[in-house]
Amino acid sequence: MSLDYVEEDAIYDSRRPEPPEAHQRPTTERPHIKWTLIGVAVVFMLLVLVIPLVLVFQQAFGKGVDEYFSAFADPGSQAAIRLTLIVAAIAVPLNLVFGVAAAWCIAKYNFRGKAFLVTLIDLPFSISPVVSGMVYVLLFGAQGWIGPFLRNFGNLAIAGLGPSVMAWYGIDLSFMKGWNIEIVFAVPGIVLATIFVTFPFVARELIPLMQDQGTQDEEAAISLGATGWQTFWRVTLPNIKWGLLYGVLLCNARAMGEFGAVSVVSGHIRGKTMTMPLDIEILYNEYNFTAAFAMASLLAMLALLTLLFKTILEFRYGDELAGTRRH
Repeated sequence: MSLDYVEEDAIYDSRRPEPPEAHQRPTTERPHIKWTLIGVAVVFMLLVLVIPLVLVFQQAFGKGVDEYFSAFADPGSQAAIRLTLIVAAIAVPLNLVFGVAAAWCIAKYNFRGKAFLVTLIDLPFSISPVVSGMVYVLLFGAQGWIGPFLRNFGNLAIAGLGPSVMAWYGIDLSFMKGWNIEIVFAVPGIVLATIFVTFPFVARELIPLMQDQGTQDEEAAISLGATGWQTFWRVTLPNIKWGLLYGVLLCNARAMGEFGAVSVVSGHIRGKTMTMPLDIEILYNEYNFTAAFAMASLLAMLALLTLLFKTILEFRYGDELAGTRRH
């Protein structure tokens, strides 16, 4: 049998005497196709990401540095920055706990309804944030299912529990008169909406990683006498720490930038329920472009700091990150 063949049409065959590198791989693109694809990707990134980001900072500093920093002297803007950080500080730790618990449950155990639980975790990715905000309005609004009870919580507690508590414990509940719990158009509603739209990030980052790692390490630790908490802190957590950190970074970025769900439940009360994205919209609609772009630039810088932190971790711990994220 003749082994003669045309080099341009060669596909590597182990029976041929020539080494694999002597042949053109079927997936190798021609140089002009490769550079065309790279050029299209670069142009797309410039048009969609880089140029708009540069324009935001150009507009923010368009009237000078003094005008830029004066935009943050407004009490309403300061309150929006403060509320954004508070909401992120509440939502991210709660989603961290939920994400770890959900990932542990799904990856380490088999049970009926497991696929349904995964579907529920993915739900915020499937529906509009505005819809999730409307759900909280229907639940906790003045005309909602739970809202009227919460708005009159103190009086209902006195009427229902007051006599019994007074008779059994001698405690007068009259101090609860006038108590009410505001969810919608208040900070709790903003926190709930933010938690809803951000809770999949940590869980979805950890589930594939923990499934890929399996349960052998945990089983070995338990067989050696480790308790459940010891197994988690000394075996599971070190194995998932980088994936967990990635999920937290993504969750934090989304929490600070969320607009749709927060816009529905906030009520747009300046100085009380306005986060940074909502404040940017109000400033822009009031034709206060310098202040609007100044707030937008601050929000962008927070996102860039998150990205920088992620890049530094990848640079310093690249090998370890690659090992934990291979799933």
